[in-house]
Amino acid sequence: MTILDPGRMRGAALALTLALILAAPAGRADTPHGDYANSAAGRKLIHRLHQDKGIPEATTRKLLGQAQYKPGIIAKMRKPAEKTLTWAEYRPIFVQPKRARQGAAYINAHRKLFEKAQAKYGVPAYVIAAILGVETRYGRYIGKDRVLDALSTLAFDYPERSRFFTKELGEFIALCVDEKLDCTHDVGSYAGAMGLAQFMPSSYAAYAVDGNGDGRRDLWHEPADIIDSVANYLAQNGWQRGESIAQPATLAKPKSIHDIHTSTRQPRYRWAELKTKGVKVANSPPSGARVGLLRFTGPHGPEYWLARHNFFVITTYNSSPLYAMAVYQLGREIEAFTHPAVGS
Repeated sequence: MTILDPGRMRGAALALTLALILAAPAGRADTPHGDYANSAAGRKLIHRLHQDKGIPEATTRKLLGQAQYKPGIIAKMRKPAEKTLTWAEYRPIFVQPKRARQGAAYINAHRKLFEKAQAKYGVPAYVIAAILGVETRYGRYIGKDRVLDALSTLAFDYPERSRFFTKELGEFIALCVDEKLDCTHDVGSYAGAMGLAQFMPSSYAAYAVDGNGDGRRDLWHEPADIIDSVANYLAQNGWQRGESIAQPATLAKPKSIHDIHTSTRQPRYRWAELKTKGVKVANSPPSGARVGLLRFTGPHGPEYWLARHNFFVITTYNSSPLYAMAVYQLGREIEAFTHPAVGS
């Protein structure tokens, strides 16, 4: 056994402690989990919201004091379905006749609101309804985590994306004040998305619409606000009225896929160029149209789809192309169950 000098032991311990501090993630709370109001990051947010938005420090401090650490939320964030499932596994979760019928029923129940939104924003009713169907089954499942807990946990105890969720937490607290939300009770997704449309707080602030003119933007209970807000979001992110979304594609030679850059978030080609690479579709877009080729692993092997601009607008709502394709395909099934005059 080697006997070390006590002074050297204290020095080594100090060096180890310093190294651990320096190696710790910057976004990590410096207090026990959940004691967010008293953490350095929490105090910084309290001060920033007071300086930037005029929110009383006592208001933010009280809300953070009520937030609870939820470790299960972090576990879900690190394993989202869009990154672990194939299209063959993902599609049956969201594209089902039952959900499509529910979407058609939702359109029929609020037909005038959908017609008004479609005329104003140019987004088909079936697309709006499909997003609500994929997100929450038309309000049947809006999530079970308090938004305050979800955003606080991710802001202060999820260092991978602390900066993003700290910003969203700040936006949520501002909404609590400005929109008079029930911030200690409102529930949403494990990522902090809210209401039937599952808007993150920054999207709520930027895109939510007071569709019924009552002076509030309520994405939990008011169909006019919910429908207009989804349509406004897509329109503001570049939706092109009357343009198609996607269609099945085939390859003249399957091996030609190795010479094609498939898309996820944006088109990669003009149609004329992709056509020369052996991609075939039933209805060719204009030669100069910006398009992308999607490749999914379906139940019977590879599936290829030609995606137009509006497909990629849907990916601004959720970045996964699996999500966007589920919205598109559920929407087409909703349209089949809906009066043709609405879902054009």
